[in-house]
Amino acid sequence: MYACTQCEKHFTTQRYLKKHMNVHSSKFNCTECGKCFNGNHALAVHRRSHSGEKPFECTVCSKRFTTAFCLDKHSRIHTGDKPYICLMCDKAFSESGHLRTHMRVHTGDKPYQCSLCGKSFSDSGSFQQHKRVHSNERPHVCHYCGKLFKSSRVLKCHLVTHTGAKPYSCRHCSDSFTQYCQLKAHLLKSHNEGTWFTCQICWKTFGRSHHLKRHLLCHERVKL
Repeated sequence: MYACTQCEKHFTTQRYLKKHMNVHSSKFNCTECGKCFNGNHALAVHRRSHSGEKPFECTVCSKRFTTAFCLDKHSRIHTGDKPYICLMCDKAFSESGHLRTHMRVHTGDKPYQCSLCGKSFSDSGSFQQHKRVHSNERPHVCHYCGKLFKSSRVLKCHLVTHTGAKPYSCRHCSDSFTQYCQLKAHLLKSHNEGTWFTCQICWKTFGRSHHLKRHLLCHERVKL
């Protein structure tokens, strides 16, 4: 490991460390905001945040992006491609970050702990959303009606009521859906793509794991 003498970052090769040192030397700094980068490419991409330039366009919905990486990541919404596979359970994900978070299901790691109630979380998104339970903060605003929401996910679902957009397209047929969970259910039911969750008591099947968990409560009430 090669350690930076000016910050706590470590690198696997000397070449990566040398490139990182450009951040501290101000060799590649933005004239607009003063932020420093490790090379010309990173600086050029950053400058697009000031100019508003988005040279990469989605051929399906015409949405534009600042980098090819962001476009590639977005395109998986339309294709349903999930290239990141969990080696423990074969579950697939569209983003590497989602796979890293999922791995904590197997390791039991929950690095984010609430200082107010002690509850722990495996990912920062769930942790940030949980903290709003204590503060009642609703930072996400609908620009159509002004309604406030605690999470961007809930706001995104709400916006559909105004726009009627259906960005999730099935790659097998012409059907489109307003939410990804609806597309997932469609793929499972109509094209037999995905995983069925089966109750080991009555052998009833479900398309989602939380639907199975909710169903199991019926058996528990019968036992009581």
